[in-house]
Amino acid sequence: MTDRSPVLELQSVVGGYGRMTILNGCSFAVARGAITTVIGPNGAGKSTCFKAIFGLLAVREGRILLEGQDVRGASPAALIARGVTYVPQGRNLFTELSVRENLELGGVALGSAAAMRPLVEAALDRFPILRQKARDQASTLSGGQQKLLEIARGLIAEPRLILIDEPSIGLSPLMVKEVFATLTGLRDQGVSILMVEQNARSALAISDHAIVLESGRTRLAGTAQEILNDPRVARLFLGGDAGDAA
Repeated sequence: MTDRSPVLELQSVVGGYGRMTILNGCSFAVARGAITTVIGPNGAGKSTCFKAIFGLLAVREGRILLEGQDVRGASPAALIARGVTYVPQGRNLFTELSVRENLELGGVALGSAAAMRPLVEAALDRFPILRQKARDQASTLSGGQQKLLEIARGLIAEPRLILIDEPSIGLSPLMVKEVFATLTGLRDQGVSILMVEQNARSALAISDHAIVLESGRTRLAGTAQEILNDPRVARLFLGGDAGDAA
């Protein structure tokens, strides 16, 4: 694999729930060491796509290539072992446990407390607010702090690819800015990030590449700036019109 090869590639992926098909031949590539944002209308298949990638949804057809190898059907545990972390939409913490205990749960796959300890400490160093609240129950954190804890927990396994679904939901503008700054910092350290985000304009502003999904298919793909300036995208997803985009 070369540095220019995609870290992840979907090839004509078909999948859904029961008899309902959501992904209708979805195809796109995720650049290595970059932020790629997926946008599209409600029901376009964005979150379903992430579940398929992370082994939470059976894929009926197509291939999902991670570092060039087909991981279709791989379990979440197997994908974590291969350097993939998934931060789902909403809050996904053990709220009655402390901040530190939540981080330690992110490292259970490492097999030993000795292996986990320095990674937990590194996560706390990365997020000073979490170190300040390390002994507090996760339920006492603000919404933005909980999202930072979810990201920090995902980093315990030292991922090469992070899938993060709607990180800005329910957050104040200040916390959205902090979360996005965290993601750009990870990108600058070489981590590849695939993000679904409802706040499309702000997400594209920090992204390198973008994908537009509609009806479970890739309608547009390009650099984030190209997608941001596309009149069709401005009209449908960014609250503007062709004149604004022009």
